[in-house]
Amino acid sequence: MKEFYIADDGIQLHAKLDVPEEKEKCPLVIVFHGLTGNMEERHITAVSSAMNEIGFATLRVELYGHGKSGGTFEQHNLMKWINNAMTVTDYAKTLDFVTDLYICGHSQGGLLTMLAAGMRADDFKAAIPMSPAIVIPDGARKGNLLGQPFDPEHIPDMVEWGDRHLSGNYLRTAQLLDVDEAIRKYEKPVLLIHGDADEAVPIEYSIDAAKKYKNAKLVQIPGDTHCYDEHLDQVTAAVKKFLARWRTGKGDITTGLTFGSQPCCS
Repeated sequence: MKEFYIADDGIQLHAKLDVPEEKEKCPLVIVFHGLTGNMEERHITAVSSAMNEIGFATLRVELYGHGKSGGTFEQHNLMKWINNAMTVTDYAKTLDFVTDLYICGHSQGGLLTMLAAGMRADDFKAAIPMSPAIVIPDGARKGNLLGQPFDPEHIPDMVEWGDRHLSGNYLRTAQLLDVDEAIRKYEKPVLLIHGDADEAVPIEYSIDAAKKYKNAKLVQIPGDTHCYDEHLDQVTAAVKKFLARWRTGKGDITTGLTFGSQPCCS
């Protein structure tokens, strides 16, 4: 494991690179955490380790205002995270051992995964949004931030959110994010993973997204929460099954592989 920082316009992003042993060349998955999260959360490390086990390197990165990265939580927003994701992608493309790039993220990082995949469709061979927080831009437009009501037409400079505060710019930028356009632009395979007892992001958002993608599969985790407190093993198994197709030469989109657009369990 290599621990280091990636510079993004004056902000230092904390990163960890894990490369499978005895691998001179291998694919790499960029892995992002969620809102209030970090790269050492149980579900992030478990998924990363599962990827390493089947021959994929992982690059876990803590984004603006989170973990050991620069910036403050109060001043972070999804535009800053999008810029972070672009910078991290550019960095990953300079690594000479990398054969192909993939992208994965949880919650707000899952939403970021969807947006970044749409913006950099040529760079990512597949995308894995886990419990993607599509509810954030939807709620920003409707006037409810994950249970905290506000006036969407007159956003204050600072917004209370539980025992934390967020800049009003967080909501202003979220209102303008076009998730449907990002979905439309990404035609390569997508694996959505969502617990059907998610207390933070209703699974209906992922069901709807799976129907909109051209080539997507939704794995529902029965009875599980936003961070997969009950059945994390089912999450890692789904990730391994999805990515293993590329390790066996069966997953290239040019082979005509289709995962289906309707929700399913596997």
